[in-house]
Amino acid sequence: MTKRKKVMIDNIAIGKRIREEREKLGLSREEFAEFTGFSNYYIGQLERGERQMSLPAMVNIARCLHLSLDYLIFGKTATGDRLQEAGSTYEAGENKKDCELLSLLDKCSPKELAVIEKIIKTILPYIEKE
Repeated sequence: MTKRKKVMIDNIAIGKRIREEREKLGLSREEFAEFTGFSNYYIGQLERGERQMSLPAMVNIARCLHLSLDYLIFGKTATGDRLQEAGSTYEAGENKKDCELLSLLDKCSPKELAVIEKIIKTILPYIEKE
């Protein structure tokens, strides 16, 4: 029988990644707490590495930050640090406006997203292409 290597979870490194990614999105800790449904105090504890998250909390935070769980936990992934969804990739090098737009869209309900999609499809033909 092969011995398995024990995986150590570094809460301080995870917290640092949460803070860095939150700041890349231009969110205050209070805004991020509201966005995730957690308290500002809890987010602060996570960012300082003082608490270990449950799996559902970790999934929620990774989703809100557009990160893979691999990146959030270990700091690297085989396919990159950003999630790849439905033909689009959220890259670490995106400019702040793109991140802000993605953050706003993530806060929308499916009904709101449908309305936004219709509006965009309506105005795109009228926007001057560079």
